[in-house]
Amino acid sequence: MSKTPPEALRVLPLGGLGEIGLNMLALEYAGKILLIDCGLMFPEAYMLGIDLVLPDISSLQGRETDIVGLFLTHGHEDHIGAIPFLWQQLGEPEIYGTGLTLGLLRNKLKEFELDQRVQLVEVQPRQRVDLFPFEVEPFRVAHSIVDGAGLAVRTPAGLVVHTGDFKLDQTPVDGQNTDLARLAEFGEEGVLLLLADSTNVENEGYTLSEKTVGKALEEIIPTCPQRVVVATFSSNIHRIQQIADAAAKAGRKLLINGRSMISNIDIARKLGYLQIDEDQFIDLREMRQLPPKEVLIITTGSQGEPLSALMRIALGDHKQIELEPGDSVILSSKFIPGNEKAISDLINNLYRRGAEVFYEKTSEIHVSGHASREELKLVHNLVRPKYFVPVHGEYRHLVKHRQLAIEMGVAAENTLVLENGQPLLITDSGLLREERVETGRVFVDGKGVGDVGKMELRDRRHLANHGLVILMLAINQSTGEIVQGPDIFTKGFVPEDAAESEELLEDAKQAVRDLLHEHSLDALSDWEELRVEVRKALRRCFNKKIARRPLILPVILEL
Repeated sequence: MSKTPPEALRVLPLGGLGEIGLNMLALEYAGKILLIDCGLMFPEAYMLGIDLVLPDISSLQGRETDIVGLFLTHGHEDHIGAIPFLWQQLGEPEIYGTGLTLGLLRNKLKEFELDQRVQLVEVQPRQRVDLFPFEVEPFRVAHSIVDGAGLAVRTPAGLVVHTGDFKLDQTPVDGQNTDLARLAEFGEEGVLLLLADSTNVENEGYTLSEKTVGKALEEIIPTCPQRVVVATFSSNIHRIQQIADAAAKAGRKLLINGRSMISNIDIARKLGYLQIDEDQFIDLREMRQLPPKEVLIITTGSQGEPLSALMRIALGDHKQIELEPGDSVILSSKFIPGNEKAISDLINNLYRRGAEVFYEKTSEIHVSGHASREELKLVHNLVRPKYFVPVHGEYRHLVKHRQLAIEMGVAAENTLVLENGQPLLITDSGLLREERVETGRVFVDGKGVGDVGKMELRDRRHLANHGLVILMLAINQSTGEIVQGPDIFTKGFVPEDAAESEELLEDAKQAVRDLLHEHSLDALSDWEELRVEVRKALRRCFNKKIARRPLILPVILEL
């Protein structure tokens, strides 16, 4: 990516536009780059075998020394999760964030043995940080995680306001409202560009306060006759606080289950973000000694993840915790798009264990952390930007947020919907889309980062949908005669011991024999061409006989 022309500001989204997750944005002025967030995405259904998805930062290659810092808005995985994988590739920049955000990040860095190498700089809301030519000022925003921040970035070209993920909760659990007064002051100062959260732009009205969940929990938990299991996101510290408060009011002790839940609660308590008395916690031994109506278990796994603690409990596969008829399970989280089937299976399995289940569709035990339309309108009225670019949302969310901005007075030519990899140049003459840069998704599979690409995923989907056929053939290199085979082995294609399958595979072998008889010795010496012809012959045979298209791997040995 070339450097910006003088007195121009470039905005380059590297992830998070047109999708939920992978949030990462670069601001560039005078050849210097400020990064905002560096998040990951969990794999979608078609990404077979993939563990995590990272943003593609290849467009920043060669510009590492131009990066002045990485600023984080909050501690959700889709905003900080890619840092351990990408920090070194980014030139090892200093990382700035609020207390809990850095606390959660520090714990992740320890897993990668990076905690002693990465320089983390804690900042407070309204504290200005000079990263020439940028001056960055975080401001408080309410969200579904503690210590969320928006960013005001002052540049010689003008003031840029990035809301981060936010809502206008008037009764937040910790009393920390979104700093509307500071937003109004930015508006008075004059805002060149607003980048605002678009996730809930389709929702009319206002997003409910987090405290409504606490009230619902206080109503539900005392009515539960036996043990209560509450599943939520381990990063939702406000939710965990309310669960603990409701448990204490109902006379229940807390058992914490799930590695990330244990870790995040420990971090939040040490940093003073969670207020739970030590004597409220119990271990597994103490749980077994208490009456069921005096126990509440907080766990991970609300999205029905196959290996999560709650799914193992639902399947009766958890070594220490077993559901009994009459127990109650509360899924205090949103049904994330794409996870509906997994969550439905989880709920069904919980009911099979005899549990009563409370979830989003039946009880008010979850609220969103993102602003709805009326809240977005208020922010637009306060900030009054010259230019507007919607961020954080699927493509339809971005389009609808642009429409809302125009309704609120932004000139149509001053607002654009960008996609990942689409640089936007802001100059005295207006907005200019530049040529797209390389961007996309980098897949993490085990210890491999980026070694699995689109071709490998295509092969995996092909294997999953159609099965595998391996043909083994040994040929005398000198004479071209068949020494061994052809032998055919299949996986996920046809049963090898069924009579009709044996007939099919015999026909396939004969097709290969016929092919070999048709070729001259010279042709047979070109083994790669032979593999192609064998694959074609088998594909024609299988398509004609049973209309299936397995992945075919010819293995030809030269003897």
